Amino acid sequence: MHTKFKYIIGLLIALPAIAVANTVSEFQLDNGLKLIVKEDHRAPVVVSQVWYKVGSSYEYNGITGISHQLEHMMFKGTENLGPNEFSQIIAANGGRENAFTGRDYTAYFQTLEKDRLEVSFRLEAERMRKLVIDEAELIKEHEVVAEERRMRTEDNPQALVREAFNAAAFVNSPYHHPVIGWMSDIKHYEVDDLRDWYQKWYAPNNATVVIVGDVDPDAVYALAKQYFGPLKPETTAIVKPQIEVEQRGMRTVEVRAPAELPYFMMGWKVPVVKTANPEELWETYALEMLAGILDGGDSARFARELVRGQEIAAGVGAGYGLFSRLDDVFIVVGTPAKSKTVADLQQAVFTQIDQLKTELVSDQELNRIKTQVVANAVYERDSVFYQAMQIGMLETIGLDWRLTDDYVANVQAVTAEQVQAVANKYFIDKSLTIAELIPQPLDGKQSKKLTAGGRHGR
Repeated sequence: MHTKFKYIIGLLIALPAIAVANTVSEFQLDNGLKLIVKEDHRAPVVVSQVWYKVGSSYEYNGITGISHQLEHMMFKGTENLGPNEFSQIIAANGGRENAFTGRDYTAYFQTLEKDRLEVSFRLEAERMRKLVIDEAELIKEHEVVAEERRMRTEDNPQALVREAFNAAAFVNSPYHHPVIGWMSDIKHYEVDDLRDWYQKWYAPNNATVVIVGDVDPDAVYALAKQYFGPLKPETTAIVKPQIEVEQRGMRTVEVRAPAELPYFMMGWKVPVVKTANPEELWETYALEMLAGILDGGDSARFARELVRGQEIAAGVGAGYGLFSRLDDVFIVVGTPAKSKTVADLQQAVFTQIDQLKTELVSDQELNRIKTQVVANAVYERDSVFYQAMQIGMLETIGLDWRLTDDYVANVQAVTAEQVQAVANKYFIDKSLTIAELIPQPLDGKQSKKLTAGGRHGR
């Protein structure tokens, strides 16, 4: 995956949904492929995205990270395209392309001039069913992915904490596994492992094609039938329920790694829109508001009270994403100020949480967060790419993209009493996991790597 998109997909989950207008057309091909087209005629461009219902949460021990490895191999040639020729053709047509793997999906996308959509469909249809997984290319990509893991995780102390946190917080949920996979698994994929995974999941009946831009829906549908229509469906694997076992007590993890500053991550098990009881769906939006109250900009409580006020934190944040396939966690992360300890900052965070449990948020504070949400929704509607992302993400995790239409209304309906209720219900020690980074001495080589930041391509 190119440069920054592994991080973008993680951020997208936490972003407010986009208010999608009713200029959306849906089509279903006979082979099961779903096509969603949203018209946006403000510029002569089109974003084309192909979403597959497979990611790291579909994997099991021994092949963790295989979805991400396959994403790399999707650029290494098909029956009619040589290695990297896909990217070369897109570039020759003035387009930009990339891909990403997440916990719940793998997606491939291009941004092109509107009359070049046919190029995207021709190429994506080719690699949907005609990928060639060459052993020599796989051996090379083994090393590429292993180095990616070293740079992004093993040489990044905060990433190590995040990985250890997830492995402790989730016992039998597949969110236990890192998206990139464990190193021992990365080094032992066989060609047949990749071929089987590709054959099992990369099929029209397991894919959603999302098109947003200056297009005519019927013309897009005709193109889709021309290129994707002849592809044969596949019998995909049946995904067994993997419901996280009840947590019965606080879990703590220590990570000792070369680092300059201490750091911690804490999180509580919470429902998401996909898993919430329908009568309690409001809880997910109340949790969204709670995250904004704690960490919704410079005027939010963490920045106001812990960074500027008490000067106990060098940095502290909170995050919650409504949209995932399985139950998730509400996260708080922080680095203490130089004269303070991790314990000092954690206690200050607990004090802020306790205040939410015992005191109602003022109407003024709640309305400020709601105003930010609406402003973000309007701003994101200007991005053709993010409109497509939101539609594709919701559809692929098993939700209706029309939920985006209700997002602002659901947020606006949240009350102070509901915020207090979810704080008391979910922010309890029994469901809490804490991971702490205990800095170890830096040697010159490690210090240089950490400073470099690890930017690299696919």
